Amino acid sequence: MTFAPAKEQLEIIKRGTVEIIPEAELLEKLEHSRKTGKPLNIKLGCDPSRPDLHIGHAVVLNKLRQFQDLGHNAILIVGDYTAMIGDPSGKKKTRPQLTFEETREYGKTYFEQAGKILDIARTQILYNSEWLSGLSLKDMISILSKFTVQRILERDDFTNRLKDRTEISLHEILYPIMQGYDSYAINSDVELGGTDQKFNNLVGRDMQKRYGKDQQIVITMPLLEGTDGSEKMSKSLDNAIGITDSPTDIFGKTMSIPDTLIYKYFELCTKLDADDLEKVKKFLEDERNNPRDMKQKLGFELVRTYYDEETAARAVEEFDTIFRKKDIPDEIPEVEMSDASMKLVDLLTNYGLADTKSNARRLIEQGAVNVNGLKLTDVNHVMEITHGMIFKVGKRKFLKILKQQTN
Repeated sequence: MTFAPAKEQLEIIKRGTVEIIPEAELLEKLEHSRKTGKPLNIKLGCDPSRPDLHIGHAVVLNKLRQFQDLGHNAILIVGDYTAMIGDPSGKKKTRPQLTFEETREYGKTYFEQAGKILDIARTQILYNSEWLSGLSLKDMISILSKFTVQRILERDDFTNRLKDRTEISLHEILYPIMQGYDSYAINSDVELGGTDQKFNNLVGRDMQKRYGKDQQIVITMPLLEGTDGSEKMSKSLDNAIGITDSPTDIFGKTMSIPDTLIYKYFELCTKLDADDLEKVKKFLEDERNNPRDMKQKLGFELVRTYYDEETAARAVEEFDTIFRKKDIPDEIPEVEMSDASMKLVDLLTNYGLADTKSNARRLIEQGAVNVNGLKLTDVNHVMEITHGMIFKVGKRKFLKILKQQTN
């Protein structure tokens, strides 16, 4: 295997990172890898505690893909065993425990979605139950003897909970040790993670040292703010851009982010090279330019990443049609109805235009519901169903009603 010069690789790897611990050792590993022709083992661990990924999760996956493109081994570890403990990182209380069956099921979905970013054919996918399930009590005593309670309680999450007199379950203390054992088990050279994973990843580095192995390098990536511009991206906060969202939603949500996040999204969520990123930065720094133009390019790049260029171009055109021309898109979902009438609240919830009845009422009261261009604001309104009527809810949801013929 022929690798690019080590310093050249390092410059690419450094892009968008928060910390490389330690950077000098990473350069040494890259130089040795190039000299021997042996790729480095790059580890990314993920606990499948949720079935859906968003572009915030994709930040570290993009970095893993970058290592792949440089010729190194991408190792994706699904923590089907550690997920049963629950990562205490950033948590003020004990996580609800998942069953082994749940972690396995979520893991399958994770693989499918990660395949939108990684070259799965060149990705080694492992479950940590492969080595953790075989550990005996004797093994566990030996592993635990290598760490102190004081060391584990150094993490801020535990320190803060002790101060607040919030319970810490014993199984939570095991989490960083078990994650660290993963690094030992697979001979990891580099471990990737968000800044919230720094403590866990450093324990992996310690674990390797205590077992007499070469220590992994820890690379942390920033946490991505959501579309609201303040909170960490999360589906529960309704500020996430899902990597399986429709092209229209990915583009539309991207257009709603604050201007201050445009460059960060480009840097962390797209495949633009250093030269193109510099062009983005210069464009945004020039006050004569409209940031909206660059935001549109960002939306195009994100849709192209998770779909393809043709789909991305259509998403741009559709957005322009809906939001600039205030028109109806060419293709919208259609449903057949045989009812002569239906309460507006029920119709919105029954056909996916609102998640709940309370949400439907809120949307109506806010004037976000239009039927054939007419705004409806009465939560008690009963719709007379007619063939071809078009509902528009919010900025991106449309539905066309086809009146089912009755015999």
